[in-house]
Amino acid sequence: MTTALTLALGAALAFALTALRGHYLGFAGQKSSDYTDKGPAFDIRRELQGPILCEGVIFGPTGRVTSRFVADMDARWDGNTCRMTEDFRYDSGATQAREWNLTLGNDGAIRAEAPDLVGTGTGRQEGGSVVLRYRIRLPEDAGGHVLSVTDWMYLAPNGTIVNRSQFRKFGIKVAELVATMRRVPA
Repeated sequence: MTTALTLALGAALAFALTALRGHYLGFAGQKSSDYTDKGPAFDIRRELQGPILCEGVIFGPTGRVTSRFVADMDARWDGNTCRMTEDFRYDSGATQAREWNLTLGNDGAIRAEAPDLVGTGTGRQEGGSVVLRYRIRLPEDAGGHVLSVTDWMYLAPNGTIVNRSQFRKFGIKVAELVATMRRVPA
């Protein structure tokens, strides 16, 4: 074998192994069933109910923090349907208002709709976690790009929700969000 061919095959193998590791072992490799018996049971109707304080950071493609935010959320359930509003305040001084409509199926399946989504998001609550997958259109001042998003939410023993989200464009991670959500005491 020539040196060039050996190098090319080695590079292709390294790329394939890296892609497979990320797909099956990393963030993207998680499945709802991984959390069936882990942690306190996460019922979004109970945990995402009423006023909620959210605090978080957004990491850019280089892994460095690009933005910090605080959000006031309010979730109201009527049976298995929910309307959740979010009012974000970013460290840049920018603000953003969003609204979600969630539907929880009897089997734990979640359907998510919002004005800035492209299509309908889908997800599942199982054990101590909730996952949502959707495509979001960023505001025009942020480029108007459409990104594929995976949100994983984990319920901590004290009732805090820890949210980790990855944003991808053409399969490449372009941003990550880490946030906490806590119900505001009555």
